[in-house]
Amino acid sequence: MKNILLILLLFSNLMYSQIQFSIDSSYSVQSTFNKEKNKYPFLKIVTDKKFENVQEAKDIVYKKVGSRTLHFDVYYNSSSKSVPAVVLIHGGGWKSGNKNQMQFMAQEIASKGYSCFAIEYRLSPEAKYPAAILDVKRAIKFIKLNARKYNVNPNKVAVLGCSSGGQMAALIGTTNGNLEFEDKNDKKGNASVQAIIDMDGILAFKHPESEEGKVAGFWLDGSYEEKPDTWKQASALTHVNKNTPPILFINTDMKRFNAGRDDMITVLNTFGIYSEIKYMHNAPHSFWFFHPWFEQMVDYSTQFLDKILK
Repeated sequence: MKNILLILLLFSNLMYSQIQFSIDSSYSVQSTFNKEKNKYPFLKIVTDKKFENVQEAKDIVYKKVGSRTLHFDVYYNSSSKSVPAVVLIHGGGWKSGNKNQMQFMAQEIASKGYSCFAIEYRLSPEAKYPAAILDVKRAIKFIKLNARKYNVNPNKVAVLGCSSGGQMAALIGTTNGNLEFEDKNDKKGNASVQAIIDMDGILAFKHPESEEGKVAGFWLDGSYEEKPDTWKQASALTHVNKNTPPILFINTDMKRFNAGRDDMITVLNTFGIYSEIKYMHNAPHSFWFFHPWFEQMVDYSTQFLDKILK
């Protein structure tokens, strides 16, 4: 009996050490469907689909922070040769969402000749900026260090994000090799990427087109008035330079979700860096969850990835 009590105590302590923060489940596929179904009565939720050429492995530990473990799910192409990797970052206002929301996109893109990684990262109720950025950069390093295991070409890595994940993807790509965004305790490998796909993610937190407020401030650990330097540092537009990789913007008609994009393209053009804009007209912000936009989104993404990485 004492042994059973001891095991239960140890298990409860382990669970407590793993979850010492509130989990915000407000952003989900179902909640988004419920929100959008009246405006778009024809939309349908994308469902699971299996592909013979895609293998899956779930909850791979890529990082430990104290007793906290972070995971990714991998959907890797079973090709005998190495293929480009695509790192997928879910949305949810930096405070909600989870890696499972990227499953169907990852399966589809992997089936077209890529190895895809849906990343878990620390959200704002648990850790403030730049923790999430450092998490994803560590995941990229881990993937490169284990490239052979997942049929990955470590010199061909793209980062793809949706909404707040798109903002993160753009920031990760524009800070290639920037020591300011490197964990000083994490010296193994490099987190540089060769392509960016930003789906409705802002490029500047403070911008005439931006409407960011409390949610962004919660992640950035203060309002713009309190932390203007942080708001600027967290904006991909701040960091565009000659090392920025090619980028695809997939946007809805809502200007607030592409704040800073046109200014960024102007800078990219001065360096001769390739960029594309594709629009999802008359679509909800989280179009990647739903038909009839899902297939078009995958086509836009893979056509760009083929052009840049293949």
